[in-house]
Amino acid sequence: MPLTAYIFAALAGILLGGVVNILADDLPRRRIPIFPPRYPDGTPRPMSAWLGISAFLLGKRVTPSGSSLSWRYPLAELFTAGLFVLTLAATADDPKMTQLQLVFWLAYMVIFALITVIDLEHRLILFVVVIPAWGIALLDAATTNYGADFGQALIGGAVGFGVFFLLYLGGFLFVSISGTLRGHSTTEVAFGYGDVLLITLSGFMLGWQPLIPTMFLTVFLGALGALAWILSRSLSRTGYSLFTPLPYGQYIVIATIILLLFATELTAVLYRPT
Repeated sequence: MPLTAYIFAALAGILLGGVVNILADDLPRRRIPIFPPRYPDGTPRPMSAWLGISAFLLGKRVTPSGSSLSWRYPLAELFTAGLFVLTLAATADDPKMTQLQLVFWLAYMVIFALITVIDLEHRLILFVVVIPAWGIALLDAATTNYGADFGQALIGGAVGFGVFFLLYLGGFLFVSISGTLRGHSTTEVAFGYGDVLLITLSGFMLGWQPLIPTMFLTVFLGALGALAWILSRSLSRTGYSLFTPLPYGQYIVIATIILLLFATELTAVLYRPT
């Protein structure tokens, strides 16, 4: 794969990362996406600040009134660009990869970037993002010959929904019992319904067989993330609550990307003869 292809992928990722930022600003607030993008105080951003990276590099981060863009803007663009480059690198030597399939996978990366940004900021996985993504994943399964076929995708979605919906209900039961014992009620649960819809999307993308290790990897990554959060809070001496809700969508995203891009390599490692 020539270097120019990776440069083009990175630039495309940065531009689409700008779209991710616009959607991440407006969708959680139930607003129709506005263009050109705006500063937090509603001031329209000049063309040189439409992208977070350019706003930071050109000194356009802050408005005259003092409203400033957060680091989320350039980081989201770099994150999307990184996903594009990673996808291109993972598929460069795959003879079965078609241009249409690559387009679907790059679309998945944009979706994953948007889901991750919104979930980390708002602890929300929005129906308006996930449900259309279901349609894209099922269209992929129906029109390409790479990975899961349409039937396997449907089974994968059903398995993902069923398993995580049980975890979702179990979380409600656990919170209800623990709240009763502590004399303090709460509506927070470990798995939100958005996580159920997101793992369903993973099943549609991967099919049921790769989804099984994806779910195990998700739980493992979630445990590592929770442990890292507890350690960081302990080291900073800010304290923590055992019932503090943490965003979980990013772990589903990471596990899905690993199985989507590196299933062959992962299988070779796991089932290597001893």
